[in-house]
Amino acid sequence: MPYSFSRRTDWPSGENELALLLKSMLSRGEQVIDLTLANPTRAGLAYDQERLLSALASADSLVYAPLPCGLLRTREAVSAYYAGKGITVAPERLLLTAGTSEAYSFLFRLLTEPGDKVLVPAPGYPLFSFLADLNDVSVEHYRLRFEEGRWRIDFESLEGLLGPHARTVILVSPNNPTGSCISRDELLQLNRLCAAHSASIISDEVFCDYLFPGQEASFGSLAGNEEVLSFALGGISKALALPQMKLAWIAANGPRDVLTEALSRLEVIADTYLSVSTPVQHAAVKWLADMPVFSSMVLERVTGNYTFLCGELARSKAGECFPVQGGWYAMVHREGLCADENWALGLLAQERISVHPGYFFDMPSEDFIVLSLLPEPSCFQEGVRRLCRRMGGVHRS
Repeated sequence: MPYSFSRRTDWPSGENELALLLKSMLSRGEQVIDLTLANPTRAGLAYDQERLLSALASADSLVYAPLPCGLLRTREAVSAYYAGKGITVAPERLLLTAGTSEAYSFLFRLLTEPGDKVLVPAPGYPLFSFLADLNDVSVEHYRLRFEEGRWRIDFESLEGLLGPHARTVILVSPNNPTGSCISRDELLQLNRLCAAHSASIISDEVFCDYLFPGQEASFGSLAGNEEVLSFALGGISKALALPQMKLAWIAANGPRDVLTEALSRLEVIADTYLSVSTPVQHAAVKWLADMPVFSSMVLERVTGNYTFLCGELARSKAGECFPVQGGWYAMVHREGLCADENWALGLLAQERISVHPGYFFDMPSEDFIVLSLLPEPSCFQEGVRRLCRRMGGVHRS
């Protein structure tokens, strides 16, 4: 009798044409400029190695303290992190997880029944479908629309999806890949809509430390949202550019009665796994105190690369870069070009640069590509020059 596997993991296993071409080129030793690079530890950033590693040497790490919500002193450090943003989050409203993917799984277990739907934005990050499958739910996409120079929630599409089996709304603010933040008027409208449907909100805010200059007032964390049951996600993967250290958090808020029950249930879920590393929790207390040093280093990189990208596209008339409020990504659009996957294949084969085709992120049309703003500046600049050349523009030095 053949072995059987869960339908939860019945995903296509083959590699797409773009991945196969890239693998083939790298196997032949060809040099490719990776404009999809999202791993900060591979981006040539100047980490203070001694300071980072010394924080892991605490003798307290030799004592196992299996606290479901995480060590109090670590949650107090996260609380102080929010206080630095002018947001009051008591440690009792925080729960630590081993990354935001685990946080999503905990919240899907808390908020949904098998067969329910979670509502996610489009354009948006493709990870949600996999997380939903693993938790026996599915995704439905509400649209973000671009108008008057910014991306906004299409509330008509969102309201049409809400119902008894779709009462969990996911925000990503700043969004990946649009770089947009939910505005205060949108949050008011979202709260009214969710309250009317007894819906909860999961707000992924991992990029909130990378708001571009002049955009600081555009971001409002749902860690301070009392109107409906809300869960703000953050973590050191982005805030400290340390994805390998695997520490994230859920900041819960909402009406007091339902919030109390939600936190109680979350604690039981976390107690079942106890997955957060003790050494990382102790080290994070020191690391979070140094957070501005980390975030300023990354913010300088991504804003500098974004400025160069916009300038090159404008000079070459090769396309347009959509405005970014925050995050690590940029969207490039050129109306009338071929389908985005063919465009990406051409860039890789002819110009030796790797980009994301827009369909990865459910773009509204097929003439988008997505770039990471993290690569080392000289590589990024050369890649952008090649991009503009391929798009039919004339580069001027």
